Amino acid sequence: MTMAATIPPNIPPSESLIEYPSDFPIKVMGLTHVEFTTTILQVVQKHDPTFHEGKLEARPSAKGNYTGLTVVVRATSREQLDALYTELSGHPMVKVVL
Repeated sequence: MTMAATIPPNIPPSESLIEYPSDFPIKVMGLTHVEFTTTILQVVQKHDPTFHEGKLEARPSAKGNYTGLTVVVRATSREQLDALYTELSGHPMVKVVL
């Protein structure tokens, strides 16, 4: 079962809780796989070319079946974040995006 992030309706910039540009953490969870981290890095870099491995933290689950990644992207717009969430949520290796 894949849980995708729900993207709320467009919020006017004046009502946004995020100031752009800013560093924005995103949590991505998926089944542990040798290519999981590399694959997520590639997806994130498409949306944030300044992103690098130093902005990533990986944690395995207690039993090692899942891997949780926290990526800190440089958010420049609502559209950028929406596109990144949409691509991550739709990726077959990803179970949850928060």
